[in-house]
Amino acid sequence: MEDNNKPILEAYQSLVGKDQITALLKKAKKFENNRILHVNSTKFGGGVAEILTNMIPLMEELNLNAEWKIFTAPDSFFKISKKMHNALQGNMEIQFSDDEVSAYLSQAKSTYEQIQPKEDFIIIHDPQPCPIIKFEERKEGKWIWRCHIDTSNPNPQAWDLISDYLPLYDALIFTKKEFAKKELQNRLHQIPPSIHPFSDKNKYLEDEEAKKIVEKYVPLDLPLITQVSRFDPWKDPLGVIDVYKKVKEKVPIRLCLIGSLAHDDPEGVEWLEKVKNYAGDDPNINVLSNLDGVADLEVNAFQRVSDVILQKSIREGFGLTVTEAMWKGTPVIGGNVGGIKLQIENGVNGFLINEVDEAAEKVLFILKNPEIAKKMGIKGREKIKNEFLLIKHVENYLDLFSVIS
Repeated sequence: MEDNNKPILEAYQSLVGKDQITALLKKAKKFENNRILHVNSTKFGGGVAEILTNMIPLMEELNLNAEWKIFTAPDSFFKISKKMHNALQGNMEIQFSDDEVSAYLSQAKSTYEQIQPKEDFIIIHDPQPCPIIKFEERKEGKWIWRCHIDTSNPNPQAWDLISDYLPLYDALIFTKKEFAKKELQNRLHQIPPSIHPFSDKNKYLEDEEAKKIVEKYVPLDLPLITQVSRFDPWKDPLGVIDVYKKVKEKVPIRLCLIGSLAHDDPEGVEWLEKVKNYAGDDPNINVLSNLDGVADLEVNAFQRVSDVILQKSIREGFGLTVTEAMWKGTPVIGGNVGGIKLQIENGVNGFLINEVDEAAEKVLFILKNPEIAKKMGIKGREKIKNEFLLIKHVENYLDLFSVIS
């Protein structure tokens, strides 16, 4: 059992051992007089905000002077930045008007003026604020751009909008090196995201407590498959419903689709409606969001109680919901794409799938083979413990700071 009430480092020591904590403190000491700034577009919703919510307190406990700032922008900007997100992930049909390009770049100037970065290490997260570096004349600190999405096959116009600014950065972080173009390799660093095992979303819950939480929303009368993700075409929620329908032909089953609507994702509301319409009036498909009171603790419970977690992404920078479920020992079936492939070893600690029929087949296999599913879950948890916990993530940042200092 994990202790969720200890100081962060003490709690981690029970997981990873004293030697690893001692080594981390030694690395952190080198930077205790430096200031570290993280910049992104929202405090709520999505993986970046979640990581930073937990990373800043851990950095502070390591005696690092870390701060997190968000910038404000009109809703019209977030519509453009969502288009940018989709285009960089490979939507070739998207085009940006001259007005949209102008709005994107003028917001960068506003963002720079709001943030006024003067820190020693400045980490800019994702495309929304990427161009702000062009307004930095002194450039006394070290600038790092952190890309959380899969840009291996980007829309050329979208890539052109950010590519001029990337050489200005001292380092570029991608989840997988393959996500970045070859001309960037000389300043490229591969650092995957992480989860914090003591947050409300990932902390230990007793089985009975988890079941009680889930039963507030759905009955546990049938095998439960769940996908937790933004309501977004790249997460293929309609394909998840198709998987459910295939499985339902063989065994009775319940599906939950759980997502949060983030401030910087105006497309989410539209896709939530699409998902509800596609589900129709099937009583065994449950579509839930933060609007229904489903927050981190509820997601934790669903990920523990579900028989199978799906993450049927078409593109995926990493897939923290995969990490979360694997940490809880729940079998995961994920799309054979992007950062999911860093986590799932097919047939060992989960399954990687390409098509609806294949996903349905794997769901049925897990439901019919609970002992194999349990072993997969144990191996999945071990993978996350060794590679994708927040403490390792912070260590990777410290190693990067050493390289570029």
